[in-house]
Amino acid sequence: MYLKQILTLIRKDFLLEWRQKHTFFGVILYVGCTVFVLYMMAGQPESRIWNALFWVAQLFVTVNTVAKSFLQEGEARMRYYFTLVAPVQYILAKMVYSLVLMTAMMFISLLLFHLLLGSPVIRMGTFIGVACLGATSLSLLFTFLSAIAAQARQNAALMAILGFPIAIPLLMVLSNLALGAVASVQQEGWWSMVWVMFGLDALIVSLAAVLFPFLWKE
Repeated sequence: MYLKQILTLIRKDFLLEWRQKHTFFGVILYVGCTVFVLYMMAGQPESRIWNALFWVAQLFVTVNTVAKSFLQEGEARMRYYFTLVAPVQYILAKMVYSLVLMTAMMFISLLLFHLLLGSPVIRMGTFIGVACLGATSLSLLFTFLSAIAAQARQNAALMAILGFPIAIPLLMVLSNLALGAVASVQQEGWWSMVWVMFGLDALIVSLAAVLFPFLWKE
């Protein structure tokens, strides 16, 4: 029953996204415009610049894709959900939905980068794995921050203030991990950074499960 309610909430979010197709295609347009502007400004840069541009683009795609997950929910609708499901179920469903959506946006971004800016990636499987890990970490982080901002009278600025100081070191770790797929030499301590990222993801989910019930009661 617990898992079924989570799956029902995820299905609800996907149905709402499908009914509001303009929002989804607007995000795809944003991704396309972002990559095209980078192509016009940088052409086909060398591998390290390409890697840095990719992760900067992912940050802003996450803000525009995932951060709206809570900010688009009205106060009356949140009260209705409060009567139906437990808060932990609700935040976990939001995180899974955001993770799937951000992973799809990441693959679209990677395809556009490959078509327009070239592809200096040597080990594509490793890079895709790191990109999926990055999409997971960024989506979990900004979903949780979106939940906090939603309780602060829909203050999106609060989400940016809280998010960017945490997202910047996270992006630095992801960029270093991705260099292992772009560079010809395997980096020392690569697997240690991978486990650090998994630990951060687990910490974010744990904090959300503990703190969100108190935020929702407010």
